[in-house]
Amino acid sequence: MNKKVLSRDKILVIVTGAVIALAAFILTRLGNPKNMGFCIACFIRDMAGGMKFHNAAVVQYMRPEIIGLVLGSFIVALIRGEFKPKSGSSPVTRFVLGAIVMICALVFLGCPLRMFIRLGGGDMNAIIALLGFVAGIYIGTLYLKKGYSLGRAEKKHLVEGGIAPALQVLLLILVIAVPGLFVISQKGPGSMHAPLVASLLIAAVVGALCQLSRLCTAGGIRDLFLTKDVTLVLGPIALVVVLTILNLATGSYNFGFKGQPIAHSDHIWNFLSFVAVGLGSVMLGGCPLRQLILAGEGNGDSFISVLGMFMGAAISHNFGLAGVAASASSQGGATLGGKIAVILSLIFLVLHGIYIAKKNQRG
Repeated sequence: MNKKVLSRDKILVIVTGAVIALAAFILTRLGNPKNMGFCIACFIRDMAGGMKFHNAAVVQYMRPEIIGLVLGSFIVALIRGEFKPKSGSSPVTRFVLGAIVMICALVFLGCPLRMFIRLGGGDMNAIIALLGFVAGIYIGTLYLKKGYSLGRAEKKHLVEGGIAPALQVLLLILVIAVPGLFVISQKGPGSMHAPLVASLLIAAVVGALCQLSRLCTAGGIRDLFLTKDVTLVLGPIALVVVLTILNLATGSYNFGFKGQPIAHSDHIWNFLSFVAVGLGSVMLGGCPLRQLILAGEGNGDSFISVLGMFMGAAISHNFGLAGVAASASSQGGATLGGKIAVILSLIFLVLHGIYIAKKNQRG
């Protein structure tokens, strides 16, 4: 068989995707919401609620998975000599882009990672979002070809690069040592969670593998358009395949659009919201998962993007922008505020991309 097919990079990406599928499956069995297991947008939203950045009572919990992802990446980067702090590349723009990606992801009710996890559970609403995601990434690659860039980051002191991992350690200590400091939902998705230690350790393994493989849900599709390189896209494919097999084997697979957990079938807005998520992720240089991994490596720009995502989560729930999950009594869907937010986000992203690309072309 061709050596390129079995290259170390491809195998590592496939293994990472398969492990994420297994992790999502196990965490769901241990208490995380169905068809979630791992959702960066949902978990950041829950953490924002746990820290009282928003008051949506059903989505408040300090998710150990976010802490584990950053620390797993940090430890491996440190061991491999890849902990190299840098920042300074358009921090305000990155903060805004992070907020936009989060707001639009929550209209769909999940990040790109959860989109693939939902596909592995049979949720066909995720297909609509995937089409939007691919379209947004394609538009992003057009900007990249025309010179879009947020600039070059500069090397920083080790102490600055260590702020993101150190903050995760502090949060973990507070969660354990000061019970009641953070809010925990008594019902809804925020009340559904795996045991803290299991969540932390499983996420740390995923964070370590993502650091090693460079897996990025947006990066794989971007590379397909730009260089025809299939390496990174093999991760999400492996995730969907493995999770589908696990769900089928255990009777957890639920094919269709209706009756999906924490989801809705407002197709137009699932599509458009993920056009914005895809385009925003390309502009940031990676999906929400990738931003967390890079933050663990000491990338201050990615940490700023993650902070923007926290702000986006707070805005979404304080101003009713997040999508409403379908239920027995309601079809759910995008709210009026969410629709306006998606339209404004797309307008901003398109105009911003045009302006920066032209500016960089002029030098």
